[in-house]
Amino acid sequence: PAFGFGAQIPPNWQVSHEFPLNFNPTNPFCAGVQGIVEAYQNCLPRVKLHGPTNFSPIINHVARFAAAAAQQPTASQYFILLIITDGVITDLDDTRQAIVNAAKLPMSIIIVGVGGADFSAMEFLDGDECVLKSPTGETAIRDIVQFVPFRKFHNATKEALAQSVLAELPQQVVCYFNSRKLRPPNEPDPEAL
Repeated sequence: PAFGFGAQIPPNWQVSHEFPLNFNPTNPFCAGVQGIVEAYQNCLPRVKLHGPTNFSPIINHVARFAAAAAQQPTASQYFILLIITDGVITDLDDTRQAIVNAAKLPMSIIIVGVGGADFSAMEFLDGDECVLKSPTGETAIRDIVQFVPFRKFHNATKEALAQSVLAELPQQVVCYFNSRKLRPPNEPDPEAL
């Protein structure tokens, strides 16, 4: 699925923090990267970008998909939420709680900050320097956030950007499925060999 956030959307122009880019709430899915790009290009002229910058609604929305996938008996689904933002986060406490909750699910979050905003809160959410905790003190059971400031890659190759954006993802996926002792579908059970 592909969602937008932080925009006034038609027909009533209220600010939404989780709307399908294709404006189809019953089927927010897009066909591959090209489908996402097309949905974004069609969506952008139809909305008015608007603050505040709240991440928790979209994180919680994707977490519901991941929670359903977590019920499967094999390592067959893992969700990656890519957030591209130019704003300073305005719901930090709610976002911290959403991330701590999502860390229990087959899900990772990649945040790319564009522009010159102060992204220090994003670095905090990344959890590389210290373990992320919710406002109530609950500790995230694993690090699921990767923050990348796009401005550091302005003159870099797209491969360098991709490497940084995806740097933690393989370990996050493996960590989740290993912690649940889940194997990929159709892989032979080593105990049966």
